[in-house]
Amino acid sequence: MHFLKNRGFVHSHASEITPVAAYERRRDMLKLLATGAAGATLAAWAGRDALAQVARPNKLAALAGARSAVAGAVTMEKLTPYVDVTGYNNFYEFGTDKSDPAQNAHTLKTRPWTVTIEGEVKKPKVFDLDELLKLAPMEERIYRLRCVEGWSMVIPWVGYSLSELIKKVEPTGNAKYVEFVTLADPKTMPFVGSRVLEWPYVEGLRMDEAMHPLSLLSFGLYGEVLPNQSGAPVRMVLPWKYGFKSGKSIVKIRFVEKEPGTAWNKAAKNEYGFYSNVNPNVDHPRWSQATERRIGEDGLFAKKRPTLMFNGYEAQVGQLYAGMDLKKNY
Repeated sequence: MHFLKNRGFVHSHASEITPVAAYERRRDMLKLLATGAAGATLAAWAGRDALAQVARPNKLAALAGARSAVAGAVTMEKLTPYVDVTGYNNFYEFGTDKSDPAQNAHTLKTRPWTVTIEGEVKKPKVFDLDELLKLAPMEERIYRLRCVEGWSMVIPWVGYSLSELIKKVEPTGNAKYVEFVTLADPKTMPFVGSRVLEWPYVEGLRMDEAMHPLSLLSFGLYGEVLPNQSGAPVRMVLPWKYGFKSGKSIVKIRFVEKEPGTAWNKAAKNEYGFYSNVNPNVDHPRWSQATERRIGEDGLFAKKRPTLMFNGYEAQVGQLYAGMDLKKNY
């Protein structure tokens, strides 16, 4: 906290037989039938199903993906409007206000683009963006995104599991962690060089987290390529962790033996842990994490909703942290 205050920056509140998604949808419908409410909500339910086949906004190049079969990869919650998804962002390379990235990120050049894979791998490689786009079949995944400041969104992402890339480069037995290094170009990113964070922005995962099917290497949202302000042209999406863990505009992925130092953990270790799993029982030192505000829901005065453990993905990822003290390993 002192690190940030000294720089004049105040962080704002800021193989299953039945796929799990289908099972959960069926279970919820049975609950509705039991309460007699189903008749009034059938049309709305059909509309929710239709949301999974989202219409692209026709603003950027199309990037289609088939509906994902990964357990937990499709939530049936109402999608956050595209205008909110792309207009309310954390991307400090383009400014610290939520509206800054949408205003400033037009300077980012996403072609040509390469991602270097190095470290403890048998097959290090520099991937051109087009190679990455063709590396595995694209999927559409509707994930909740929960940010540490207390706001959330529901976004239809396009990409594939990071494990697809990891398998191609064959990590060695020494690879215990994966480090993500993002672009830090002061010519195209006007806030790189500011004293808010150490640049480049670095994030990391334990290897089993990186290999989890929900860990998404994303190239698009709403059926189109990523807008610059959303982390173009390639970013991570980790739906059970706070949003800052999902590095944007990635240029390097390193496989390492020791836990990598990450941007926010370096800036304020007591506030931002390495794991940063969404946990309503572990408050940020300056505000509660028990509730959240869904962006796009009736403005700033909308009733807050309870924060879900692991952002609602506990059934899928909880086993990764079995036996761990989640208050100590926050």
